[in-house]
Amino acid sequence: MDWKEKIISEGQLSVVRRHRADKYIYKNINKLLTEQCISEGWELCKELKHKNKMKKIKPLAEQFEDEVWSLFASLGFKSMNCDRQLKIPYDPRNTNLTKQIDVFAMDAETVLLVECKCAESGRRGNFKTEIEAINGYKEKIFSEIKKAYPDKSKRKLKYVFATKNYELGEQDLGRLEKFNIQYFDSKAIAYYSELVKHLGEAARFQLLGQLFEGQRIGSMDNKIPAIRGEMGGLVYYSFSMQPESLLKIAYVLHRTDANRDMMPTYQRIIKKPRLKEIRKFIDGGGFFPNSIIISIDTNGKRLSFDYASLKGDTDATKIGILHLPQKYRTAFIIDGQHRLYGYSDSKYISKDAIPVVAFENLDKNKQVDLFMQINENQKSVPKNLQNTLIADLLWSDNDWNKRRQALRARIAMDLGEKPASPLYERIRIGENELSPTRNITMQAIQDGLYRSDFLSIYGKDNSIIFNGTFDKGENEQTLKSLYRYLELCFSYIKENLPEEWDKGAADEGILTINNSVLAIIRILNDIVNLLIEKNVVQPFVETPEKFYEESKYYLDPLIHYINTISDEDRVDIKQVRGSGAMPKVWRMYQIAINKMRDDFCPEGLGKWIDDNTQKYNDESFRMLREIEQFLNKDFRDRLKAFYGAEWLMAGVPKKVYDTATSMAADKDYEEKLARGTTDPWDCLFIINYRDIAISGSNWSEVFEKYYTKPGEEKISGGKNAKTVWMVKLNDIRKSIVHSSYSVTKEQYDFLLELHEWLIS
Repeated sequence: MDWKEKIISEGQLSVVRRHRADKYIYKNINKLLTEQCISEGWELCKELKHKNKMKKIKPLAEQFEDEVWSLFASLGFKSMNCDRQLKIPYDPRNTNLTKQIDVFAMDAETVLLVECKCAESGRRGNFKTEIEAINGYKEKIFSEIKKAYPDKSKRKLKYVFATKNYELGEQDLGRLEKFNIQYFDSKAIAYYSELVKHLGEAARFQLLGQLFEGQRIGSMDNKIPAIRGEMGGLVYYSFSMQPESLLKIAYVLHRTDANRDMMPTYQRIIKKPRLKEIRKFIDGGGFFPNSIIISIDTNGKRLSFDYASLKGDTDATKIGILHLPQKYRTAFIIDGQHRLYGYSDSKYISKDAIPVVAFENLDKNKQVDLFMQINENQKSVPKNLQNTLIADLLWSDNDWNKRRQALRARIAMDLGEKPASPLYERIRIGENELSPTRNITMQAIQDGLYRSDFLSIYGKDNSIIFNGTFDKGENEQTLKSLYRYLELCFSYIKENLPEEWDKGAADEGILTINNSVLAIIRILNDIVNLLIEKNVVQPFVETPEKFYEESKYYLDPLIHYINTISDEDRVDIKQVRGSGAMPKVWRMYQIAINKMRDDFCPEGLGKWIDDNTQKYNDESFRMLREIEQFLNKDFRDRLKAFYGAEWLMAGVPKKVYDTATSMAADKDYEEKLARGTTDPWDCLFIINYRDIAISGSNWSEVFEKYYTKPGEEKISGGKNAKTVWMVKLNDIRKSIVHSSYSVTKEQYDFLLELHEWLIS
C-alpha cells in the first residue's frame, strides 16, 4: 500500500477531527461479553438490538497525539494523516524499512512531521536514542516526501519532537538544536491551541515564524515606498502595506510559559473578544489611523533603501523604496497586534493599506522600554507580565541587587514552568489564566525569596553586605542550586500530602495557595539557617541534595500538622487576609514544627506567640473592666466634689454631654424603658474621660494631681501630653472588643502598669 493513501484532505479532515476530538474509543460487542469488558475498564455506552456499544477513555499517549493532530488541523494544514498507521519508507533500496509518523501536516509551502512522547505525570526525560534515530532517517524521509510530491518540491520540511509531562535535560535539548529538530513541550502546544482559538488559521503565521525563523518566504513582494527618518538616535521607516503581507513576516512575542526563552517576550496574549470587535469594525468600513509599531531584525545589517531624488527630502527625512526582508519572523510587533490580527479572516486583508512605523534592529531592551512607554497611559501592564519582564531585563544588570531581583523572578517562573517541578502549572506566569489549581502568583514566590536569607545583598558599589546561604556569586550557578533545593523540598511535601496538594484553592485547600507557599519558603529559610548554625551543613559548599536530606527532619512535623489540621486552623489559614496574612501562616507553621522539634525556635517566634495567641486576653479584659469602672466612679466623684449639684452641666463639655444623652435616649427606646432610665454618665467611653479632664480648667483644678502618670510630672506639652495614656488605653479598648484580636505583651504590660497605679 502506498503511504500517500494514508494522507487525507479537505472534507475528510473534518470527519477525522471529530473522532480525534472525542476522548473515548468505542467498540461493539456481543452482549454476553459486557461484564468482561466492564472488568477491563470499558463502560456501557448504548444498548443496541443485538450488541452493546462500549466506550473507554483513550490512553493518555493517544490523547496527546490527538491533541497535537487536532492543533495542526486547526492551524490550516490541508493534508494530514488519517490514522496512526502512517509509515513512510526511508531506504529506497528496502521499502520495508519504514518510520511510523504520529502526525503528518502539509500545506502549500510546508510539511511537518511530529513525534509525540507522553508520560502519565511530570518526570525528567532521557531521549538520546530517539533523537539520534530521528536525525539518522529524517533527511531520507524528507527525500521520500519530495519525491512523492514533485510539483511542490520547494516545500519547507521540519521534524517536530513533542512531549507532555516530560522535562528534557540540557543534553537532549542540545541534541535537538544540533540536529535542527524543533522541540514542542505541552506548554507550546497549549499556547498555539489557545492562539488558534483567537486567530483561527492566521495563527499559522506565528507557528511558521517559530519553525522557519530566518528562512526565505516564497512569492512575496518586498519593495515598498517609505520615508526614512531618525528620532532619538534611532532609524525608523514610515510606510503603508497590506495586512496580508505584514502577517507573513510579523511575529508577536507573547509572554507565556511557552515562550519563556524568547527574550523579549512582552506582549499580552491576543484576546478573542477584542479581536472580534476589531474585525467587525474593519468589515464595517472602519479603519485605524494610528501606526503599527514594529522592529525589523536583519541581524545587525542595514535595511536596503533606494533613495529617490526628490525636493521634499531634508536632512532628517529621506524618501525612497524600502526592501523588506523576505524571511519569517523578522518583524517583531511592539504595538498594534490586535489591529493587525483583526484583519485575519477579514475581506479587507489584501485590500487595505495599514500605516506602519518600523524601527531598524531595535535593541531588545529598547523594544520593551518602548512597549512600556506606549502602554503607560493605556491598559496597564499586568503585574505578572511585569515580573516576567524583570526576569529578562535585569538578569545581567550592572546593579547586582537588580540581578538578584531577576533571579527571584526566574526561580518563580521555573517552578511554574518546568514539568518536573511540583508546582508545574500551579503558578500564574505571564498572562496564563487563573484557575483553582493555577492560583499562585509569581509575586508570592518572589516575596518569599526576598524575605529569606538565600540570596546575597549588595551595597551601591556592588560590595557584599550580606552573604546569601545559597548565593554562588553568579545568577546561573545560584539558580541551579537554589531552584533544586526548593524543587526537592516542595516535592517532598507534595508526596506526603497528595490530597491537600491537589486541592489548590478549591475545597478549602490551604497548601497550594499564596499565603501557604510563601510561608513554606520562609520555613525552608528558617530550617537552612538552623542547619548552618548547628554546623550540620556548610553554606556555599554542600549540594542542594544534602540540604534537602537534612531538612526533611524539620519538614515532617509540618506535614503532620497539615495532615491532622483542625477545622479552626484550616479556616484561619484559608480566610486570613491583608498584610498580616502571610506572617500569621508562617508563624503557625513555625509553631507546629517547634512543638515536635524544640531546637527549632527561629528569632521572633517567642514574642509572636506572646503577641498573637490571646495569651494575655483574659487578664487584660479583667484589668480593662476594672480600670473603666474606676474612671467612671472617680471622675463622677471628683466633678461632684468640685462643681456640686450642677456637676454634669458644669464639668462636662457640651459635645460629650450631647453624645452621652443621645446614646442614653437611644438605649431607653431600644430596650422599651421609660425615658430617663439610662444614666448618660454610663454611656461614656474612655476617650470621653480625657475630653472631660482637659476641658477648660478641669485639668489644673480637678484632675492633674491624680491623673498625671508617675514620672511624667515634668514632661513638656501640658495636659495634652500628660493624658496621652488615655488615648492609648482607648485604642486598646477599641481593639480588644474583636473576638479574633490578641493582646500583645506590650499592651498587657501597659494595662498592668495602669491597673497598679490607679487601682492597686
